[in-house]
Amino acid sequence: MKKTIVGILFLFSISIYAQVEKYPVFKSCDSTIISNLQDCFNNEVQKKIIANFKIPDVLISERFEGVVNIVFLVNTSGEFETLYINTPYKELKEEVKRVFKLLPIVTPATYNNHPIEMQFVFPLNIPLNRNTQPAVSKRAQKPVADLFQKNPNKELKQVQKTTLFPEHKSGLNIPFTHNAYNVYDYYISQGSNGHTAVKPYVYSYVNEYVDLDAQKNSLIQPKTTWFGKKLLNEHMAFVKGEDYWFTVDPVVDLQLGKDNQGISTFNNTRAIQINGGIGKKFNFSTSFYESQGRFADYVNQYAEYMKPDGGNPAIIPGRGIAKQFKTDAYDYPVAEAYISYTPNKYFNFQFGHGKNFIGDGYRSLFLSDVSSPYPYLKITTDFWKMKYTNLWMWMQDVRPELTVDGAYKQKFMAIHYLSWNVSKKINIGLFETVIWDDVNNRGFDVNYLNPLIFYTAIEFSSGSRAGNSLIGLSLKYKAKSIQLYSQLLLDEFRTSEITSNDGWWANKFGVQLGIKYHNAFNIKNLYLQAEYNAVRPYTYSHDELNYNYGHNNQPLAHLWGANFREAIGIANYTKDRWFANAKMVIGKKGFDFNDGIDAYSYGGNVFQDNDNRASDYGNKIGQGNTTTIFIADLQVGYLVNPATNLKIFGGFTFRDFNPTAPTNVFDSSNTTWITFGLKTDVFNWYFDF
Repeated sequence: MKKTIVGILFLFSISIYAQVEKYPVFKSCDSTIISNLQDCFNNEVQKKIIANFKIPDVLISERFEGVVNIVFLVNTSGEFETLYINTPYKELKEEVKRVFKLLPIVTPATYNNHPIEMQFVFPLNIPLNRNTQPAVSKRAQKPVADLFQKNPNKELKQVQKTTLFPEHKSGLNIPFTHNAYNVYDYYISQGSNGHTAVKPYVYSYVNEYVDLDAQKNSLIQPKTTWFGKKLLNEHMAFVKGEDYWFTVDPVVDLQLGKDNQGISTFNNTRAIQINGGIGKKFNFSTSFYESQGRFADYVNQYAEYMKPDGGNPAIIPGRGIAKQFKTDAYDYPVAEAYISYTPNKYFNFQFGHGKNFIGDGYRSLFLSDVSSPYPYLKITTDFWKMKYTNLWMWMQDVRPELTVDGAYKQKFMAIHYLSWNVSKKINIGLFETVIWDDVNNRGFDVNYLNPLIFYTAIEFSSGSRAGNSLIGLSLKYKAKSIQLYSQLLLDEFRTSEITSNDGWWANKFGVQLGIKYHNAFNIKNLYLQAEYNAVRPYTYSHDELNYNYGHNNQPLAHLWGANFREAIGIANYTKDRWFANAKMVIGKKGFDFNDGIDAYSYGGNVFQDNDNRASDYGNKIGQGNTTTIFIADLQVGYLVNPATNLKIFGGFTFRDFNPTAPTNVFDSSNTTWITFGLKTDVFNWYFDF
């Protein structure tokens, strides 16, 4: 393992830089000596843009002041092309494009006397009279998002050109990781009609708000060798025809570590990912992960606690069923794939095997990505100020009481989520889901295929024991740097019992409140987040064992299930390719005792029969085997390859888990866990339980 990591690090340390001999040349700069061409080009660009630019009325009425960064290139024919304009104002984007069309054709940049494309970032100051200092060009070493700072002396920067990322214009999903999506959420929320709750996003949607090519190009260093290009900049294999394309990339997650229990931890994931497109409307993706691992003691215990019927020893949280590897580790293969069809700008259809997330927080009370992948069909409709998501999923229960002849019990889920931008700053989301199985040979109920029907009414008309429905409401406020978000999940409730405050068991609901602060305290790329979650006992559970809100012995919403409250603080900071992520979780949860004497369900385990409760009244969050939980996590690292999101990192985790009555399943523990590794960051790992 160590030799593998060292070898890969050595390969990624090799780089060869190309050099540009000559800048683009305006006709007025023909007689200028080569050493002064850069200044002449910069001055001409600024002069011609300012001379032709007209401030749109909407900016004048709102008294807008600031810097608008414009990414553009001069192609091999000497023509100017705008690539990205960092502003939510449609009118301003149109004016920039108009002005750039007025620029004359110039002599293109050359390298070794051959015409080449050259990209630049031009900072346009508004009001225009602030554009008094000439811009200076140099190669950019930061991502495009980092370049967009309100600095009147911002330099004009050259960035490397690449056209090898066809996925950016496709209907494929951007791999969902919280750190990456926090950046996307910020830019999408700046738009007048952006929707951020349903994840993963498709590339073509995000590309409307962030120029993904420009963002990625600004980090990529020019390479002249096949080895350097493929290893650090490009897809490992890229085939493109007139109406098709596909890419092939290796994926790794190689980690070594140790916890204070003396366990040497490791993860050895090797994967292959294939993405492609046929025509402009049809895309596909498939990934296969082959993994072996051993984790900190508390993770191993939890994985074995969730073990399925049939003899396999564990379920790795968020990944899937594991078989034994050697004597004290796990082998857990995972496969994910989907097809995506986008007939027009209003619809996207996906059918695949993977995970989804609904919400604007780190956690979600509606649907999270903490469980194993599952088959799904998703329809996304984007129109006017609304984005409407229909999601159908096929789940399974792997407990022995529901396993028949070695086959796991199947169940079905259908979800509606309507996101509505009431105004530029306020978004409301309406959530509804229903769970059912094939009782009475019911199979997949075609009633729930209707994308517009109200699920609760169908569940009622199908019989009182025909399913389990939940509803929810989300609210989000979008300011420039601060976003406030919330979720309210209702499983069951009775208004009279809520007002009586007697702790009736079936008042089952959850609440989330959160705030995000981008570029906090005017520090570029500093992201702060605070979140509070609370879920009442017995929420997500049911008295029919297969109607719970779970899959493969893992919750489908919050990782902690129910009967808990928690507070989360998150801080992320990036500087060039360096990053640091910190997280703190403080919470209280009520577990069952499982001591052979007290066999009641206290509402924390969503898979337990909620009829097996200790009392109808007096129920409160934290009841049962009350446990305090404190988790602190720090990770620092370096982005090696922006094309594949390959990172070198080191991490430290501290966890204090203190139940009132320790049991064989949930014992008191105080864990420190140190890890180092190299990973392609394409999904979320959750160890904060």
